Amino acid sequence: MLGLPDDAEACLFDLDGVLTRTAAVHAAAWKEMFDGFLRDRTARTGDPFVPFDPVKDYAEYVDGKKREDGTRSFLHSRGLVLPEGAPDDPPEAETVRGLGDRKNALVLRFIEEKGVEVFEGSIGFVRAARDAGLRTAVVSSSANTVQVLASVGITDLFDARVDGVVAAERDIPGKPAPDMFLEGAREVGVPPGRAVVFEDALAGVAAGRAGGFRYVVGVNRVDDAHAAALAANGADIVVGDLSELLEDA
Repeated sequence: MLGLPDDAEACLFDLDGVLTRTAAVHAAAWKEMFDGFLRDRTARTGDPFVPFDPVKDYAEYVDGKKREDGTRSFLHSRGLVLPEGAPDDPPEAETVRGLGDRKNALVLRFIEEKGVEVFEGSIGFVRAARDAGLRTAVVSSSANTVQVLASVGITDLFDARVDGVVAAERDIPGKPAPDMFLEGAREVGVPPGRAVVFEDALAGVAAGRAGGFRYVVGVNRVDDAHAAALAANGADIVVGDLSELLEDA
């Protein structure tokens, strides 16, 4: 028993914060990148320096979104608009793509230095879902999904992958639009009404709700306020770890 609706046929999992302990790595990378950009801007303009908040700003503006969407969203929150830039912009470029690439370089450095850990309870749930005959897919905005899955040895637990790379190749809108999850459901051959979404990001649960999925599980790794926000954005249930679904089944 999995603690899911009886008619569920597939599970669509976000990666960072749901299966792997990489959300904190991403938050730290966003902070270092944006704080550096904002400090440089303050030095030029004399405007007050207000640092990136790795809890509030991360959850509200960048968590769960494609890199360019997150960059643009946070900049807009500060009343800033930068040129989009080109795919080959260097990380030093003050463009949306340049800042996004700067952040990604930091993520890769942090992962190389510190490695990646999984949430063992959540991985246990994925194995139980597969044992029960459910299809499984990873649906993540991260462009580093392949490397992260391989680094922790869980690639073979998923029948499909829709990540930042796939989204760019297929021109799929990012979360909170439902399109990435809808693509994940198509990849495993299950209609949205028979698939379950697992997300720790507000944008992700909103995407699951917008896509008409059978059930949306919010994963709260933060605090009570985040749990409430997950529910408000569309989660049918909020758990601290996916292992709780096995315990409650």
